[in-house]
Amino acid sequence: MATKYEVVVVIVPFPAQGHLNQLLHLSSLISSYNIPVHYVSTKTHTRQAKIRAHGLLNPNSNNIINFHEFSTPSFQAPPPNPNADIKFPSHLQPSFESSYHLRNPVASLLRSLSSTARRVVVVHDSLMAYVVQDFTSSPNTESYNFHSVSAFTIFLFLWESMGKPFPIEAEILENLPSLEGCFTSDFMDFMDAQRKYSKSDSGIIYNTSRVIEGKFMNLLEKEERRNEVVKSISIERAVVTLMLNNIEGNEIRQRAAESGAAIRRSVVQGGETRKEFESFIAHITR
Repeated sequence: MATKYEVVVVIVPFPAQGHLNQLLHLSSLISSYNIPVHYVSTKTHTRQAKIRAHGLLNPNSNNIINFHEFSTPSFQAPPPNPNADIKFPSHLQPSFESSYHLRNPVASLLRSLSSTARRVVVVHDSLMAYVVQDFTSSPNTESYNFHSVSAFTIFLFLWESMGKPFPIEAEILENLPSLEGCFTSDFMDFMDAQRKYSKSDSGIIYNTSRVIEGKFMNLLEKEERRNEVVKSISIERAVVTLMLNNIEGNEIRQRAAESGAAIRRSVVQGGETRKEFESFIAHITR
């Protein structure tokens, strides 16, 4: 007989380094609240995530993380081209597109879990919206869109794509590099294809901390296409300092130290990041 749980969480990462472990860390954090977590990927990418877990998966821990390794068809991938005009790993594009084949097994998993849990919560990478689209067929299942990049990056991308609908501080734009040449057209098409499948999501999770990116979280809240912004949660206790001015030597080290101290305060009991994460847990277990 299947075990009955109140709430289970299904994590669906994008199959690329830099995406896999962010959601594995989130899986560990969620499961520390005694919530069963199901981490979904291919065998190859699950292995990559586990190898780079660095002690995260403690066999003596009470954390409940179930790994589901689904198969995708084999594909031909071109060798890397170090001389390409666009310095993007385009040789991985076939792997990205192969992830589309995860849709059916993920849908089957969601149906199974939704029959034994009061609520199923899907957290998917923003590049995996197509794969999880069938969550809408289960009335007790909801989905959240996880952004792996900084709030700063997301805000500027949205702000420009909307035609710069409101003014922002000039210093934010100072020395800002162009996105031109960052992505291939194939990858841009892949990203664009995900957007229409995100419309049914219940909210967005930003992999950031208000201590570091509070200004940009506030700007994102002004983005008029969104009716509600799910509170941000800090996945890793990393210090990523956004420098808007040219600061050198001791001033850089001092600011980094201050930021580090602020981050540490934010993740302890009563800290801002801890409160926001606990607010998210309370929301999905309501």
